[in-house]
Amino acid sequence: MYEIEFESLDDPQLYINRELSMLDFQRRVFEEARDPDIPLLERAKFLSILGSNLDEFFMVRVGGLKMQHDAGLLDLSMDGLTPAQQLAEIRKEALQIMQEAHESWTKDLMPTLNKKGVHIYEYDKLPARRLKQVQEYFEEIVYPVLTPLAFDPGHPFPHISNLSLNLAVVIRDKDGQEHFARVKVPSSLPRLVPLKRSSGGVRKDGTVPYHHYFVWLEQVMAKNLDRLFPGMEIVEAYPFRVTRNADMVIQEWEASDLLETMEESVRRRRFGTVVRLTVDHAMPGYIRNILIENLRMDKKDVYTLDDPIGMRDLIQLYEVDRHDLKESSIAPSIPDAFRGDTHDGNIFATIRQRDLLLHHPYESFTPVTDFIRRAAKDPNVLAIKMTLYRVGLNSPVVRALLEARREYGKQVAVLVELKARFDERSNIDWARKLEQEGVHVVYGLIGLKTHSKILLVVRKEGGAIRRYVHLGTGNYNHITARLYEDIGLFTCNEEIGADASDLFNYLTGYSAKSDYRKLLVAPINMRERIRELISREVELHKKNKKGHLLFKMNSLVDKGIIQQLYKASQAGVKIDLLVRGICCLRPQVKGLSETIRVVSIVGRFLEHSRVFYFHNAGKPEVFLGSADLMPRNLNRRVEVLFPIEDPLLIKRIHEDVLEYYLLDNIKARLMLPDGSYERRKPVEGEPIINSQLGLLERMRSGESLEESD
Repeated sequence: MYEIEFESLDDPQLYINRELSMLDFQRRVFEEARDPDIPLLERAKFLSILGSNLDEFFMVRVGGLKMQHDAGLLDLSMDGLTPAQQLAEIRKEALQIMQEAHESWTKDLMPTLNKKGVHIYEYDKLPARRLKQVQEYFEEIVYPVLTPLAFDPGHPFPHISNLSLNLAVVIRDKDGQEHFARVKVPSSLPRLVPLKRSSGGVRKDGTVPYHHYFVWLEQVMAKNLDRLFPGMEIVEAYPFRVTRNADMVIQEWEASDLLETMEESVRRRRFGTVVRLTVDHAMPGYIRNILIENLRMDKKDVYTLDDPIGMRDLIQLYEVDRHDLKESSIAPSIPDAFRGDTHDGNIFATIRQRDLLLHHPYESFTPVTDFIRRAAKDPNVLAIKMTLYRVGLNSPVVRALLEARREYGKQVAVLVELKARFDERSNIDWARKLEQEGVHVVYGLIGLKTHSKILLVVRKEGGAIRRYVHLGTGNYNHITARLYEDIGLFTCNEEIGADASDLFNYLTGYSAKSDYRKLLVAPINMRERIRELISREVELHKKNKKGHLLFKMNSLVDKGIIQQLYKASQAGVKIDLLVRGICCLRPQVKGLSETIRVVSIVGRFLEHSRVFYFHNAGKPEVFLGSADLMPRNLNRRVEVLFPIEDPLLIKRIHEDVLEYYLLDNIKARLMLPDGSYERRKPVEGEPIINSQLGLLERMRSGESLEESD
């Protein structure tokens, strides 16, 4: 048992650093990219996800820490580190991950892909027939869109936009003078240039080729720079990539039009301060110094890597039409409750009979969209209200709302969260479309981000009004519903319906309501209710010694909640935490957290549901929702946790989801007291359980989770 000497629960030793815990999660993602049991193109996808995650980490988390440091703020993290100390630790850990990822790509994944028919050439090693083809591609497609920008007394240093890949070029004129220029690698073109029309796709006759050939676009450009600088000698050219601070601060009180303010903020993101400069290891020091000086950045923020720079673009390989190198596709099931006559119009009657649960991606998201469409057409439906956080492009949910207003004249009110990070542009566009159709659109509360996922349909039935509610743990996004694990509930529970109405009044109007019947709503009553439920479990455990808390979430950061979990463990309560990402709690510490187990599952699907199970002396209570146990979720967001009250659904969530995940010995990692993770492996005689695969196979076999009850 791990031992720490501590005098109080405020001792910084008792907590894991938030940022380093996030980087540890990136290591678990990287593990999937290195797993030889995973199909090759899936592994390339995980490398791309790692690259994208690190981009966001630098743009937001590192950007925020640098702002604190530059402002002279010395606020300490839970584990007692200053912003400067955290930045130093981050640099060391992040650089190691990035270097290991590049090594994994060049020495393992890329050679293995080559053996399997997916060839990524170095330009210098192109066969003659391919070289001619690439040069033709450069002349016809690439050259017309390139804009070389000089840097000299007559030309100011060009702006380098966020996440852009560039070439730093040194040229020599006829007089022997050397000059610096920058050429941006156009993001409008594929970074992996296909060398055959069929590379990445199918042939004209419909057959699928075995071999696919690519070369890096920046290498194509570097070898043809003489076309951009005629009459000049190309001395050298090196790729570099810039990451800028993208954490936006919105002065909402001074913004007369939040929509316009957000549009301007999204545009400004391109111009944030530089938080990372990634360069090729071969770039000489004097060119690096030109970049450091003119980007006005700290030389400590330079990361030196081998080519290629920027792993997120590897996602292009996933478009290659080689199904033998991917996981088999899934066709999510549609539960019987949403089929047949129900699908044709009796869904309201079915919900009146019992609450319905959908577990994505194992079960289809289509019933949610169909429910909105059915509500739109139903002459008895009086109003539809909904929160939208991240719906993505070409959203069938938003189109169903537009149809409800345009075709059927329904009263439609929608809260569109404009501050959904990196989805702002899409949400702004949808907000304008909804407004144009006469939908009542609001943008949330000042100072609070609305993260809750809730849909309310108000229906006239006889001489009364009945409210139908869908609540979820994930976004109303038909694309991510196939990739993210989430749970949604349909109910017409009167008290939940009344709470839903009160919540929308809070979001769209003026309301100081502080009591809700069933829902836990942040920042109003959620923190207090969670603390009460944990305290109740402790008191009940003192009587029956059967206390059990089983929580599933993305992140556990809130110090107050962590301290209460420590106290519950000290009282002997069994605590199982399924935490996918950040966890600042130390499990298995003697005298502190001996009864706490933390498990992280990283696999094919992104674990996204938040579930809170309280044993409650054999009368279990379960809450689902959108909130992680983080200060931002509990204090600065509108979040909702909703109860599951049907005993069969409680049993299903407890046994077929939570307890089943805890049995995982393939994709589960057990958190150690020092914050590192150890991958679980089956012991002799133990059944092999990959929880995601098991749920997927159950769905494919036609056995619904409800039937298992």
